Amino acid sequence: MQGPCFIDLKQARQVLAGMGIELTDRQMKRASEKDAHGQRKLPFFIDPIDGKLKIEKGLLTTIYMERQVDAQESIRSEFNEVTS
Repeated sequence: MQGPCFIDLKQARQVLAGMGIELTDRQMKRASEKDAHGQRKLPFFIDPIDGKLKIEKGLLTTIYMERQVDAQESIRSEFNEVTS
């Protein structure tokens, strides 16, 4: 079993690009910044050793896959309501 793989903002952008999700540097930075409630759009954290923002690679891809599943289920439920 492979352990976690923590990646920085630049690497996260590359991982997403490999999935067909092209984001700008600014979009990635905005996703990692805290909002007024102290929450980030994606679960980046500050690495205690180098002080850079990091995210676990598997978690990042899982988040996007879950959003796709949610979108598919939404379409199915809307379709079922229309055909009922």
